[in-house]
Amino acid sequence: MSEEKNTQLEFPCKFPIKIMGKCHEEFEKEVVAIINKHVPDLEEDALTVRPSKEGTYIAITATITAQSREQLDNIYFELSAHERVIMAL
Repeated sequence: MSEEKNTQLEFPCKFPIKIMGKCHEEFEKEVVAIINKHVPDLEEDALTVRPSKEGTYIAITATITAQSREQLDNIYFELSAHERVIMAL
């Protein structure tokens, strides 16, 4: 059985990726650049950005049209490896 069959997701599908990091002026651009490597046709309204109350952290939700489990794994791997990303869910 292929890996695609083991997942409960049916591709393509809309999939929200939540990214949290320390507030930095370049953080949003860096996250978008990583996602764009794997999703070149990222929709204009795909991002929501929310700073924490104190402005120390920033939460970004990127809703993409996922094409495969491998694509999602690659996005999570690269986001998690980035020095400014605290968490990617």
